Amino acid sequence: MKKPVIAVDGFSSTGKSSISKIIAEKLGIVHLDTGALYRGITWFALQNCLNDDQTINLKQLFSSFSLIELEFKNDNGELVLFLNHINISKEIRSNEVSNNVSLIAKQKEVRDFLLQSQRNLAEKGGIIMDGRDIGTIVLPNADFKFFLTASIDERTKRRYQELLSLGLEADEIQVRENLIERDRIDSEREIAPLKKADDAIVIDNTMLTKKETIESILSYLKK
Repeated sequence: MKKPVIAVDGFSSTGKSSISKIIAEKLGIVHLDTGALYRGITWFALQNCLNDDQTINLKQLFSSFSLIELEFKNDNGELVLFLNHINISKEIRSNEVSNNVSLIAKQKEVRDFLLQSQRNLAEKGGIIMDGRDIGTIVLPNADFKFFLTASIDERTKRRYQELLSLGLEADEIQVRENLIERDRIDSEREIAPLKKADDAIVIDNTMLTKKETIESILSYLKK
């Protein structure tokens, strides 16, 4: 019996990745954090494709795709992102990457580069994939689709705490502004904008704990 394909979309800092990871463990399926892939490409661009004014040279990035090898490796049950065989799982959470990832993610060339690899991973089933266009573009035929949302105040608090827990410097006001700007860019971009799939189940977890959000999703999966 083929295991389910589950798509989880939603706004930044709604817990998509950490929640999807726990659900994957409970169901015995694979979790893929697609946002990490876009962050990985952003990290590569920041290291290798900068203009003199320190902005990202998109043309140079697009011509460098053949030099980019992104892969997830299992590290004690956790899928960790490697770029050209180097673990970059901590680096991709930096403010510098956060400030540039929406620019990278809205590029058609980047999305096309990653699209087929994401679909290939889902072909055999038994996967939960989270991102911003999974239910609408990447896996439109997923068995289950969820869309997570929460208030900007709650998401700011979560993101700020996450950065501190990673030992990264953070300013709460800057975190809030970054989230608002990312919401705007993600929702307004021409290519694969962040939006709820028509058949997705919406879960507002502003007032829910992570455990309660997971239980809510599992209740739908068990129906």
